[in-house]
Amino acid sequence: MSLKVLDLFSGCGGLSLGFKLAGFKIEGAIDHDLDSIETFRKNFGKGKFFVKDINKLNKKFIKKNYKNIDVIIGGPPCQGFSNANRWHKNYSDPRNLLFLKFIEFVKIIKPKMILIENVSGILSRSKGEIINNIKEILNKSGYKVDYKLLNASEFGVPQIRKRVFIVGNRLSTIDFFETLKKQNKVTVKDAISELYALEKKDKKKLNGKLGNDYIKYLRKKNSKVLNHDIVYPAKSTIEKIKHVKQGENWQSIPVKLFKNNRNNRHSSAFKRLKEDDFSVTIDTGNAHSNYFHPIYHRIPTPREAARIQSFTDNFEFIGSRTSQYRQIGNAVPPLLSKEIAKNFKKVILKK
Repeated sequence: MSLKVLDLFSGCGGLSLGFKLAGFKIEGAIDHDLDSIETFRKNFGKGKFFVKDINKLNKKFIKKNYKNIDVIIGGPPCQGFSNANRWHKNYSDPRNLLFLKFIEFVKIIKPKMILIENVSGILSRSKGEIINNIKEILNKSGYKVDYKLLNASEFGVPQIRKRVFIVGNRLSTIDFFETLKKQNKVTVKDAISELYALEKKDKKKLNGKLGNDYIKYLRKKNSKVLNHDIVYPAKSTIEKIKHVKQGENWQSIPVKLFKNNRNNRHSSAFKRLKEDDFSVTIDTGNAHSNYFHPIYHRIPTPREAARIQSFTDNFEFIGSRTSQYRQIGNAVPPLLSKEIAKNFKKVILKK
């Protein structure tokens, strides 16, 4: 049985890759970013993948393109949904419009289950009113709602990344997250140390050795490494990061090397990753030096960042270097998504 997935606000496809790895068929995707959808098309083959302003899509478009969808997934903005913002009346808030459009897709398509991913702040912001209002909306649409804050590092991803996942389920009354299985720890070294050999400009491929289980998941023997152009920063930045040991940050840099000697820099500034630990959260703007390579005096390449996010090596990112970092930083780690998708599959097939 081929279970079909529609990914809204899809980005490059981190959520979808997890569902694909769990055996789902990725039937469609919609996002406003051209590079993200080009990346999606490159990696997911045939499907109805559109670069669209979702607010402009009507019922006719939805029914024409997406039939017999089993699961809708995505990361619509939810921050406008507090009583303080009077979400049920204030349709002018663009964040509300985007979330309500997601719900419109759900009401028209009537999938068996839905998955919404969002930042951890929605649980506490406005004293919990946002998550309560989301539950109310989904309950009225016929879905039992479970939600939980998950850390990707507990699911085989070499990165501390905390996000909220909301599951809408109209097939079962079980606590969805109760049976979610955690995985063994994977470190930065596990993920990227074999790429150190490629620091030499004349070397483009890895050897045939698959050093650990994570590497076995990431690649095939002698695979070519994509999106791995190595770029070193300005000399002044290199002089600063030379003073930072693994796990340390800007505080290890001599004051004289800063033109503006502020003491209120964020702890992630000039942070050097630690090989035997998890990475800090991969963000969308690596070019501004939020985290550095554990060995070399540069930021990780897009491929190194993608490995830390748990994208397989054959997943190719389209667009400029800046665009690649943005796509990777915005994505849900595929291995975390895979574990969630496996539970989706169990619920649907059991029913």
